[in-house]
Amino acid sequence: MKPYWSVLKLRLLNGMQYRSAALAGVATQFFFGFMHIMVFIAFYSMSSGEPPMTLQELTTYTWLKQAFLAFVVLWFRDNELFQLISTGNIAYELCRPTGIYGFWYAKLLAQRLSSAILRCFPILAVAFFLPDPYRLTLPPDGSAFLLFVAALLLGLMLLVAISMFIYISVFITLSPMGSLLLFSLIGDLFAGLLLPIPLMPSWLQSIAYVLPFRLTADFPFRVYSGHIPQSEALVGIVTQLGWLFLLVWLGRFALSKALRRVVVQGG
Repeated sequence: MKPYWSVLKLRLLNGMQYRSAALAGVATQFFFGFMHIMVFIAFYSMSSGEPPMTLQELTTYTWLKQAFLAFVVLWFRDNELFQLISTGNIAYELCRPTGIYGFWYAKLLAQRLSSAILRCFPILAVAFFLPDPYRLTLPPDGSAFLLFVAALLLGLMLLVAISMFIYISVFITLSPMGSLLLFSLIGDLFAGLLLPIPLMPSWLQSIAYVLPFRLTADFPFRVYSGHIPQSEALVGIVTQLGWLFLLVWLGRFALSKALRRVVVQGG
């Protein structure tokens, strides 16, 4: 694990250098955060029934999504890895005395961590002091916060395991665009990034609960607001661990199969 830990630290320090890009991203995320909340306010003002989530829970959900966007979206990518595969320079990666899966996993994990660290604190700091109904609230208690942190970090690791399949697919397609579009569309929908899972039709919810995507975003965000009870949150964390082990195993197996198809120019 020492080489992978070193890669994680080096990539994390490298990613922390892009502060100007992070500030520009913060401004963009504030804009979309306000837009989404205003849409929810408009819908809730015309609603006659009891909504599955309160407006305050939706506001909290929205700001957490914006603050930890790098943790939950599949379109956040490393173009360097795509170029290595499509140009044949993957040969240099095969010469490393480490496994490619663990090496790439550490790189992608560090990339998302550095981006989120630079962006989340300014967004959270401002969102806590906004007036109602735009204000981000604290979790109900300390237990809910600890469960949220555990669910968020496990969700990040799960998302990186899912994103590894995008890079593995490029060994076959040689172009990342199709895989990126497909995974991003399905991932954003069933992770609850377009609409929280409780607001979806029942038939769509049943599909979302079968897939692992909701465990990366919808689940930790609703744990934070207390919409998911703590007993259910513990079950969800165990489910996250199960999906993580399964997807990492499947990813390693798929990568080993894909590497057998590699053709390096001139070799």
